[in-house]
Amino acid sequence: MERRKALGLIAATGATASFTALPSFGAETGRAAGATGQGKATAKGGYTFALDKNVKRTSVRFKNRYGIEVAADLYVPLTARGKLPALAVSGPFGAVKEQSSGLYANEFARRGYVALAFDPSFTGESGGTVRDVASPDIYTEDYSAAVDFLGLQRIVDRERIGAQAVCGLSGMALTAAAADSRIKAVAAASMYDMSRSMSRGHEDYYAREQRQKIVDHLSRQRWIDAENGTFARGSHEIPFDENGNAAPSNRILPKTLPADADPITKIFFDYYRTERGYHPRSINSTTAWNATTPMSFFAFQLMTNIDMLAPRKALLVAGADAHSRYYSEDVQAKAPDTVDLVIVPGADHVDLYDRKDLIPFDRLDEFFTKNLA
Repeated sequence: MERRKALGLIAATGATASFTALPSFGAETGRAAGATGQGKATAKGGYTFALDKNVKRTSVRFKNRYGIEVAADLYVPLTARGKLPALAVSGPFGAVKEQSSGLYANEFARRGYVALAFDPSFTGESGGTVRDVASPDIYTEDYSAAVDFLGLQRIVDRERIGAQAVCGLSGMALTAAAADSRIKAVAAASMYDMSRSMSRGHEDYYAREQRQKIVDHLSRQRWIDAENGTFARGSHEIPFDENGNAAPSNRILPKTLPADADPITKIFFDYYRTERGYHPRSINSTTAWNATTPMSFFAFQLMTNIDMLAPRKALLVAGADAHSRYYSEDVQAKAPDTVDLVIVPGADHVDLYDRKDLIPFDRLDEFFTKNLA
């Protein structure tokens, strides 16, 4: 299978274009047979990582400017004294705070930051009536709402708030920082630009005709959803079948890994569908997005105003072997005086979710120490 098709994550799975209705808010999709991640997460209190002994974690809630309640975990060093620097943390796209973003927040709190790992609106434990729908606008707003919350904490220095994103929430974090100067610095690991991904395909492989076919497919799906009075699930990056037709799936990842699975499916499966990173509230672990999710990403291009980030700084971290590396390289090339890029040898895209031996936390800490001064 071509690498670009693998990003649709359906051709190797044998999935068809059937759809299922979204479950009600709070419902957890059943675990697939043969995968063992749920037990590990349960053993760690529902988290995929262990809480550092020097960090306190508190479940909190706050509202964004659309009135949606955002669920988050606040990580604070037990030795906290005075006013501390703080970070709003989220991602990857389709993940929850009990996964990679929580791991990052935990590590930053261990290093002396107040860190807030949050579930984007409509996902995880956050509010929003329609479940598992993504919005580039509202997800960007969630970062600013997280800054609101952090800035109201007595232990946080309002002039030293930054953002750390992972994977698909990186575009939103950079967009938020460009529009919200309270975010003094922003870093991203394994960056994805989800607007570019959904509207252009991996490495921009969609031809003009294919892009139109996707728009037509999504438009027809709107009629189906309207007639059924519910919302179907489907691929957020839509692949094509051998006849050149849009061929979405109702799962992001297969329930079991096919023997001939492509390398990209394998690395995502190894995180989301095994004990390494599985979580029952994670869209990537259990199901797929609202099928019409790509519509807003066609309409709302992230990072259009990245030039407004200056004179504040951004740091992008990408694996040398990551299929997503070009996103970081392209942003750095577009704003070389504002954006620094660190390439991690021997790392793929998913390694930077949780491989603490590969994630350059010392470099990230150095970046925030300097730019949140």
